Amino acid sequence: MSFSINDPEMLREIIIDNYQNPRNFEDVKDPRYITIHMDSASCIDDIYIHLLVEKDIITDCKWHGKGCAISTASTSIMTDMIKGKSKKEALQMMDEFNKMLNGQPYDENLLGDAICFMNVNRQPSRITCANISWRGLKEALDEEEKKSHDKR
Repeated sequence: MSFSINDPEMLREIIIDNYQNPRNFEDVKDPRYITIHMDSASCIDDIYIHLLVEKDIITDCKWHGKGCAISTASTSIMTDMIKGKSKKEALQMMDEFNKMLNGQPYDENLLGDAICFMNVNRQPSRITCANISWRGLKEALDEEEKKSHDKR
């Protein structure tokens, strides 16, 4: 999507659209997927991330559960962003996303629609909501790495 990061209304619209029409929202029972459960003690966020990695490439990512507007939109955007990416690329996107959330310099070119969360750090309590699925992604990638290492 092409938009100006200086347009707060457009940034809000991306969040609202992904909250009302979450992408990749599906419960997965396929055992090839790694499933990670993430919840928050400070919000209603209670989500499951389903990740399929084949030959170092994230070929699919689904999720289900419930969450606030920020966590739902962030999860929706994340699942779209990482499909087709290598594990290394996904981790790099996650690193830049975390830098953005923490008010550090970041590469906006790696964030796509996730740039819509650039102002979340103005409300520190919302950082956890924006980051919950990304932390789940890290756990899923760590588990996938362990699983593929054990097969060797």
